[in-house]
Amino acid sequence: MLKAPVEEFEPPGRRLGMIGLVLAQILVLALFALLAVRLWYLQIPMSEHYRDLAVANHHQQLLIPATRGQILDSSGRSLVSNRAELVVSADYHELLGMEDGGEKVLGDLSKVLDVPLEELRQRMRLCGPEVSRPCWPGSPYQPVTLAEDVEPAVALKIMESAEDFPGISAQVQAVREYPQGEHGSQMLGYLQPVTQEELDAREDLRTQFTGIDQVGRDGVEAVYDAQLRGTAGKRVLGVNNHGEVMDVISETPPEPGKHLVTHIDLGVQKIAEEALAEGMANARPRYKADSGAAVVLDVRTGGVVAMASLPTYDPAIWRGGIDQETFDRMLSEDAGEPLLSRAVQGTYPPGSTFKVSSLAAAAENGYSLRSTYACPGSVSLAGQSYENYEGQGQGSLDLHRAIVISCNTVFYNFGYQMWKEDGGLHPEEEPKEAMANMARGFGFGSPTGIDLPYETGGRIPDRDWKRTFWQETRENNCYRGEHGYPEVAESDPSRANYLKLLAYEQCVEGFEWRANEAINFAIGQGDVLVSPLQLANAYAAIANGGTLYEPRIGKALVSADGSEVEEIEPVVRGRLPVGDETLRYIQKALTDVPKEGTARGAFANFPQDEVSIAGKTGSADVEGRQVSSWFASYAPADDPQFAIVVLVSQGGTGGMTSAPIARAIYDGIYGFDSSDDAGEGEEDEKGASSSRPLLPGGKPAEELPSIRPDGSIDVLDR
Repeated sequence: MLKAPVEEFEPPGRRLGMIGLVLAQILVLALFALLAVRLWYLQIPMSEHYRDLAVANHHQQLLIPATRGQILDSSGRSLVSNRAELVVSADYHELLGMEDGGEKVLGDLSKVLDVPLEELRQRMRLCGPEVSRPCWPGSPYQPVTLAEDVEPAVALKIMESAEDFPGISAQVQAVREYPQGEHGSQMLGYLQPVTQEELDAREDLRTQFTGIDQVGRDGVEAVYDAQLRGTAGKRVLGVNNHGEVMDVISETPPEPGKHLVTHIDLGVQKIAEEALAEGMANARPRYKADSGAAVVLDVRTGGVVAMASLPTYDPAIWRGGIDQETFDRMLSEDAGEPLLSRAVQGTYPPGSTFKVSSLAAAAENGYSLRSTYACPGSVSLAGQSYENYEGQGQGSLDLHRAIVISCNTVFYNFGYQMWKEDGGLHPEEEPKEAMANMARGFGFGSPTGIDLPYETGGRIPDRDWKRTFWQETRENNCYRGEHGYPEVAESDPSRANYLKLLAYEQCVEGFEWRANEAINFAIGQGDVLVSPLQLANAYAAIANGGTLYEPRIGKALVSADGSEVEEIEPVVRGRLPVGDETLRYIQKALTDVPKEGTARGAFANFPQDEVSIAGKTGSADVEGRQVSSWFASYAPADDPQFAIVVLVSQGGTGGMTSAPIARAIYDGIYGFDSSDDAGEGEEDEKGASSSRPLLPGGKPAEELPSIRPDGSIDVLDR
């Protein structure tokens, strides 16, 4: 029997195995290629990056703070300086490496320093998200500060017994010193430690701060912080894998901060504060006189010669840190909010000192300087009566006389007539807003641009402002218009009814710019708010012929060895929108106010033939408060050098309270003394005695003090 031939057969799995083998080989080759590319990437393009990381594992960079520059007055006298302070510090790693973690050393140190052991333990902790203060905010490679302002005898004991205090050292550290005490504190500012939030938010700070450094928080300390701070040095340390320092690899010394020479004259600053304090005291107890400000400007440059604000405080409280209770007290109304600069951050109705702007608005908009105007004791406008001070009428007079005697009714009429010319309640065309625009031209309603933080802009109200304000307050006014003031009704039902009616009117018609608002605007009342600095800057512009400067405290920045000087040039902000004839008219009227007008009592016996004063008094009412006192001025009237503005909140009339304060400042500047107990000096035929002027020649210092190569300061002899 024949057998069928057997057909050769290849199982399918064998063919698939060959394909898989080929794929595996390809995959292996691809992985080798990828590995080769990765090795090339790590060794060539990323070589420097990983080299830096490797170095960082063995190196530690330490920032060395620079000595902060001083703040000097215009003659070189120190306003803020540095003093040497002994501090006791610990080597973090050396103590941590001890068997007991440094407990015995800290215990012995606690007895010598008379500081609780627990406090020293806390100071040795490194600050972090889970660690609250006190702790060490700096690098563990820096000496950890355990005690500041240590007595020399204590520091000497520690240094002489070094074997008993391993890892502990006593060293000298520079800290801020305030040799003038409270004088100019709000203007100078203070220092506080840099915060972690600041370090996180600004990359540039991380390269400049160690974590224990302090930065300016207010005043010129804040504005000129970068220049005063200088440039930190760098020290690169070699460390082992245990964190122990093996050697110093490199070191770049710090560059000291620059000194800030200011326009401030220390003598004028002191007399401004003393005169302000005395004037406020004289106003009591009839008036509260709860706060005040005085500003002295150089009208030729905008330089701030003096800036006083009361209540004030001693900036030394910031040294070494401030507790929350003290900080809260500094911000409290009961303490008078001494941190607040009334000169820069306080705003008040300017009263009649504002009439220079209103007169300019009238004169530049069709009202003749050669005409006469009625000055009755009261006027009835838009169904309401408005009165002069004490209701006195003066008949018909020109605008010169209206300024000299401060006739309100003339200006009431200006405000009302110009409001009507704009269309009254419902203008058909775009209103000119001449009063408001002129006020802005004088610099009111916006910050002056002074080199200080947190400056207020004040307020110049007009139709646009009124509508915006209405929109912001409408919801509350409508609610009160419907529900009233039950909390007030419990004690004063009639007042509650009045407030409810007023709220309803504001809800329905509060967007309208009414006649009474325009009328009060013309005499610097109502919703008009200005700062003493703004008013001083406006009067400085009147004095110098119309140039508005940005006020400046800083005059120059000088390197620590005196080799580099960077003068801070005056900055022109603009010009008064007033014609030459109008400006000369205002100047002449202001010159007669201290001679025969509302300030004549304050300047009795003042030698005006030697130094003539131009100025304007003001008294401003605010609901629920006593009248505030103003005097705005400049001198000499025929060759202006200084503008001086004084404000006393709730201090009475301008002629009674603020003008005498300004008089005392002028007396000091020019060397006049009209007090009964004048002391030294020869009395002239007018009854005024002379003493040494604070500013010889009646001018601020023009040259800069000299700083020698060794860092000492050659104070100008004036």
